[in-house]
Amino acid sequence: MIEMEHFSKRIAEIRHRVEKACERAGRSPDEVNIVAVTKYVDTEITNQVMNAGCLHIGESRVQQAVPKWKQLGDRGTWHFIGHLQRNKAKDIVGRFEYLHALESLQLAAELDKRCAALSTKIKCFIQVNVSGEKTKFGISPAELNDFAGSMANFSHIELAGLMTMAPNTPDREEVRPVFRELRHLQKELQRQQFAVPHLSMGMSQDFEVAIEEGATFVRLGSILVGTSS
Repeated sequence: MIEMEHFSKRIAEIRHRVEKACERAGRSPDEVNIVAVTKYVDTEITNQVMNAGCLHIGESRVQQAVPKWKQLGDRGTWHFIGHLQRNKAKDIVGRFEYLHALESLQLAAELDKRCAALSTKIKCFIQVNVSGEKTKFGISPAELNDFAGSMANFSHIELAGLMTMAPNTPDREEVRPVFRELRHLQKELQRQQFAVPHLSMGMSQDFEVAIEEGATFVRLGSILVGTSS
């Protein structure tokens, strides 16, 4: 119970900050979904986070994520938020509703095949490497139109939107152009009649800026659940 109260307080504080960011941007807080990134904590802590009311759960390590899902998967909405190798696609299909890191057509084909076998679908964010950092995954902005068009070939993939990761910097204003550019790319796709309703961007250090620039999913780890295994 102490743990649940601890996380309830953290979630309340974060929701207050979300509300303030939305107020600055003239948005409704109802537009913003908080994904608790639980990849560094165990199943019990993940359970406490869910008990405290955060039911969007983000994982990025298949070996740790699947056992958690087997115990808690029926309680919330599960997001796979990390780089996914094709040979691990079978482990998330049918378990995770969202994938935030679709960045190759080969992975899309594997996901589509696995989903077809289970008569299910998966909602995917196209990961765009807006910052151009070599250490980050994702397609380039120049590739986005063709990549999004190719999604029509995969009947079991539903485009959820776009995702990016900003540079890791203490200067929050330095990341604003990255988030703003992803929003611009979303608008360009929408003008071409692509259904890309959501933006997954913003983490513990920069989620308020991301919200001000249009994020609808923010991925919060250390600020919400901590980093201890």
